[in-house]
Amino acid sequence: MIHPSAIISDEARLHESVQVGPFAIIEGEVEIGANTVIESHAVIKGPCRIGTDNHIFSHAVVGEVPQDLKFAGERTFLEIGDRNRIREFSTIHRGTAGGGGLTRLGSDILVMAYAHVAHDCLVGDHVILANAASLAGHVEVGEHAIFGGFAVAHQFCHIGSHAFIGGFSKVSKDVVPFVMADGARARAIGLNKEGMKRRGFSPETITLLNRCFRQLVKRQGDDLVWTEFEQAAETEPALAEMLDFIRESERGITR
Repeated sequence: MIHPSAIISDEARLHESVQVGPFAIIEGEVEIGANTVIESHAVIKGPCRIGTDNHIFSHAVVGEVPQDLKFAGERTFLEIGDRNRIREFSTIHRGTAGGGGLTRLGSDILVMAYAHVAHDCLVGDHVILANAASLAGHVEVGEHAIFGGFAVAHQFCHIGSHAFIGGFSKVSKDVVPFVMADGARARAIGLNKEGMKRRGFSPETITLLNRCFRQLVKRQGDDLVWTEFEQAAETEPALAEMLDFIRESERGITR
């Protein structure tokens, strides 16, 4: 059902099952998949593609132009997957030409009220951004990562999968997968053991990753330690992910 007060561009393509509430605005090249709900006063701007079974709440702004002074009106995009919940007053911006032209959110994500996803961010599946959490431009967030309320990530930071960022934290370096970071200037405070248990990681895997955290994240290990973990990573994908992330970090990791 589409409320008669909603304003929908002729360029928009909405599945027949999409619901649009009062005074919502859908502007430009917007594609919205089946069973998605757009609440009252929400604003969606294209070019933008939104998948199925999403729920965009009142006053959210999705697909607005980036807050980047270099942006000159070039054609850029926003892609959003399926089954996401985008809550009140949250903002998600399109990409920039200099950043690849694409902001992308995966599926099963919860973006809480007043949270912000800036241009060119790449956000994996099952991520949670709590109230007023903010991702600056070009931030990459792995699947199952969680940001506490008012936590912020600096431009170009990478947040590994299953990481947990404490509320009000300021992240200025990469956060290794499975690690918890917290503090006004975020520091690595431990392995996200509880989150890993909830997602079915074995006690043996958690113990191994905790050793890696203590020896390689909190204090850089010597070549012998790296060799030991590299051998173990041949049969443990989670450890391989952790080691690869540390090796490939360009900003340096949060310790």
